[in-house]
Amino acid sequence: MADFRTYNVVILGLGFLLLFTAFTTCGNIEQTVVKSLDNTTFTGSGYHSLGIIYGIFSFANLLAPTAVAVIGPRITMFISGILYSGYISVFVTPSTWSFYLTSVLIGFGAALLWTAQGQFLVENSDASTINRNTGLFWALLQCSMLFGNLYVYLDWKGKTEISDRDRRVMFIALLVTSVLGTLCFLILRKSYQQEEEVLSEDEGRSLLSSRQIYKQRVSSAVNDLKAEFRTILHLFSTKTILLLSICMAYTGLELSFYSGVYGTCIGATNQFGDKSKALIGISGIVVGFGEILGGGLFGLILKNNRFRRTSVVFLGLVVHFVAFYLIFLNIPADAPVVFRTSTQHTPYLTPSLSIALLCSFLLGLGDSCFNTQLYSILGRVYTEQSAPAFAIFKFVQSIFAAVAFFYSGYLLLNWQLLIMVILGFTGTLGFFVVERMQNISADLPEY
Repeated sequence: MADFRTYNVVILGLGFLLLFTAFTTCGNIEQTVVKSLDNTTFTGSGYHSLGIIYGIFSFANLLAPTAVAVIGPRITMFISGILYSGYISVFVTPSTWSFYLTSVLIGFGAALLWTAQGQFLVENSDASTINRNTGLFWALLQCSMLFGNLYVYLDWKGKTEISDRDRRVMFIALLVTSVLGTLCFLILRKSYQQEEEVLSEDEGRSLLSSRQIYKQRVSSAVNDLKAEFRTILHLFSTKTILLLSICMAYTGLELSFYSGVYGTCIGATNQFGDKSKALIGISGIVVGFGEILGGGLFGLILKNNRFRRTSVVFLGLVVHFVAFYLIFLNIPADAPVVFRTSTQHTPYLTPSLSIALLCSFLLGLGDSCFNTQLYSILGRVYTEQSAPAFAIFKFVQSIFAAVAFFYSGYLLLNWQLLIMVILGFTGTLGFFVVERMQNISADLPEY
């Protein structure tokens, strides 16, 4: 049993590695690709597409548990993988209507995929293996930021414009990668828990028809969803969640910035010359290194020391503020604006490649600081209500990521950085207050 559970976790991680190698790379370069298309036949915006994805994803999270309970995690992940592959395939022959339609579909697919992933990982773990399995899955997932972006660098090196042929070759390669990741979900084996459920259903078929069993499963899933939704509404009204929601919102803004906006800014900086487009890939790789280092250091080494959370979050804030200031000095203010094909503003410093990549690393490192500690404090405070608490986290984070993607095509870079500075500072204060509340509560004597 231990062997096939380990097999399932490895295959699950490989599936996500391949699928998100394609999707993460797509998100990193799509605004640059969209800007290179003929505007008379294609009028879509990469920022708007990503905004739609995260907006749909946030609300679909509330319905996904029911679908996963009825369909099962393996088939759900396979269906979601098809939706991801469909989105990537649009870039081979772009059209505005299919671009936005698949953006909506992949929003639903993302909610189904991550809900099913969480359930499947838990089903294939126990108390002694959950940390190992989570760490293994995280490591494989984060590697998705390396390989696709490396291919972008090698393929686009020395190119100042992205031709139709370059785009097709790139996205056909990403589509094949995505399809391979999707097929991995078909070779996952049923967990021991699922096999027991099948056996119990088989034993009861003499008394109940398959249709009756299906109705019972749907009814049970709907009742569980109603109970979870009531819990979510209750938690949303608590002081702890309200304070942490500011920090959650900040992670949504900076998620959109490092995953879609900053790479576009680097690619639009004329001062980088014929390296600018290829540097989008290198930037994505360096962000990935920051995420992996931060996730390993703060997620594993410091996870059991509650007094370190505020220190890690403060470090993340400082790291991000340093990155924002250097980006403000190093990148032209109009670099992210959607309706321009090249930048015209002059930054305060002569754009430096080393500074740009340092900022990429700092963005990834700071993001891991905030996310690991939010997971840590939510897991500690809401031990018995972890699913609703993390659903709220994803909901708030995704809503603000969607908002950020929508305004990123219109606000100059300096205003985007200012919004993140204000929300990041406020969110960190909220996190400190919650941590202080929890420490005081832990120190109170029990009677």
